[in-house]
Amino acid sequence: MSGSTVSQEEWIAARKQLLTKEKELTQLQDEVNRQRREMPWVKVEKEYVFDTPDGKKTLAELFDGRSQLIVYHFMFGPGWKAGCVGCSFFADHVDGANMHLAHHDVTFVAISRAPLSEIQAYKKRMGWRFNWVSSNGNDFNYDYHVSFTKDEFAKGKVYYNYEMTEASMEDLHGTSVFFKDEAGAIFHTYSAYARGDERGLGTYMFLDLTPIGRNETGPNYNLTDWVRRHDEYGTSVAKA
Repeated sequence: MSGSTVSQEEWIAARKQLLTKEKELTQLQDEVNRQRREMPWVKVEKEYVFDTPDGKKTLAELFDGRSQLIVYHFMFGPGWKAGCVGCSFFADHVDGANMHLAHHDVTFVAISRAPLSEIQAYKKRMGWRFNWVSSNGNDFNYDYHVSFTKDEFAKGKVYYNYEMTEASMEDLHGTSVFFKDEAGAIFHTYSAYARGDERGLGTYMFLDLTPIGRNETGPNYNLTDWVRRHDEYGTSVAKA
C-alpha cells in the first residue's frame, strides 16, 4: 500500500491505466474458461458408494437429477475434532451460491473421509445447509488425489495438484467436476487443487479491492494467518 495522495485528475489517469490491465485479465479469464469447457473428459468406470443422511448413495445418485456435479473435497478425516480451517472458510461461501446452482443444472456436494456422524455433528455446529457425504470405506478420495494412504504418506512425497510434492497431511483439499449424460454414464471433466479453489472464495474477491488487501503477512503467508472458523472469532474488530 503506497498511501500516496494525488489530485483527482492524477487519480483518474492512474485508475484508467489499471482498468486496461483489469480488462486484459477479464478477457484472459474468459479465454481460460472457454478452454476449460473444451477439456476432454474421462469416463468414470468405478462404482463409488457414499454414506449420506438419506442412506447409501452412488456417485450417480449424488447428481440429484441434474447433469452436472461439483464436488468439494473437504479436508475432514476420521477422528478429527473439526474440519480444516481453510475448507471451513470455503464452505461459508457455498450456501448462498448453491440456491442458484440448483436452478442451473448443477448440484454441489462436499465429500470427506470422516464418518457421516462426525460430518453431521460439525455441519450442525457450523450451520451449513449444503449436502455433505462420507467417502469412508471407498477409494474416491484416493482416486482423486486428495487423500493418501499411510504407505504413500510414509514415502515423504505424494501426488497432488498434478505433481509430486512434499507430504504434509494425509488429507488435502480440491474441487472436482463431473457430468452425467442421458444414458447415465458419468464423466470426470475437471479438478483443481491448492490455490485453484480460490475462485470460490468471495471474501478474497472483496479483500482484493481494498488498500490493505489480503494482508497475509506471516508466518504462513496464506489464509491460516488470519482466518478462523466463523464461530471462533473473538468479539473485537480485527485490524491490520
